[in-house]
Amino acid sequence: MLGLGVDRLQADINRLLASLFHQGVLDEQFLQLQQLQDETSPNFVYDVINIYFDESEKLLRNLRLLLMDREFSDYKKIGLHLNQLVGSSSSIGARRVRNVCVALRSASELSNRPGCLRGLEVVEHEYHYLKNMMHELFQLEQQRLLAAGVRYPM
Repeated sequence: MLGLGVDRLQADINRLLASLFHQGVLDEQFLQLQQLQDETSPNFVYDVINIYFDESEKLLRNLRLLLMDREFSDYKKIGLHLNQLVGSSSSIGARRVRNVCVALRSASELSNRPGCLRGLEVVEHEYHYLKNMMHELFQLEQQRLLAAGVRYPM
């Protein structure tokens, strides 16, 4: 009976990942990240993704603060934050977050404050969707490991 639970959970994980790839939320870079995980670093993907979320939260907060300042005019600062967010999103395979950051960067290059505010809302939406989906994925993975009788601290 133990195997059936593990198989069902693995099927759920595979369906979720297939959906995220089909939606363009993730790209092949995420698969490469997964390939770096092994028995010596069983939480590698989880750890890298959580570092990404921690750093991205700071970048998004800084972007929001910059754009909420009515006197703001240094759009190069926005570009610097976006370059970091684009790079880190690319490195974990967060395709849609990366793509909407590029669109926001275009608005910032035009010094288009209303466009930047709209773009930031889209970036935040995509970021939170990714975060929720990764949380769901990690919960399924933890359940699969528990059902298989393997325990890794998370």
